[in-house]
Amino acid sequence: MLKLRLLATLFALMFASSAFAQLKPHHDYGIGKEVWNIVTVKVHANMVNHYLEGLQKGWAQSQDVAKKLGHIEDYFIYTSDLPLSGDFNVLLVTKFKDDSTLGPSKARYDAFMKEWGAAREAENAELVKNYPSMREITGEYQMHRVTLSK
Repeated sequence: MLKLRLLATLFALMFASSAFAQLKPHHDYGIGKEVWNIVTVKVHANMVNHYLEGLQKGWAQSQDVAKKLGHIEDYFIYTSDLPLSGDFNVLLVTKFKDDSTLGPSKARYDAFMKEWGAAREAENAELVKNYPSMREITGEYQMHRVTLSK
């Protein structure tokens, strides 16, 4: 009976050992230097095309300027094939080279505003006035890509 109990305990510990395992960063997985800013947006029914039009005229153009200036590496817009499900149906994604370009910088701001221009700033301010009736921002995340070791 004691042997059976001991064997059962040993057997249970063998399968439970994976629950105690912990991966170690830079050994078991890598963490990318790039930073991904992801904004989740819930666009109201039948408003996705209108919202995308606004993004094309404003957000995407500002991202193009930031990319041209080297402030960001790239940007992406994703939409859901199922627009009425879940907490969001649009993702706005910006890829930064690393976290050194995330903090405030007067030099970056001045360079951006010089390229962006006062006229586009005024146009953009007018454009975003309709956003509250079209969408709700449901979250914002700063992420690093994780690569698992094999």
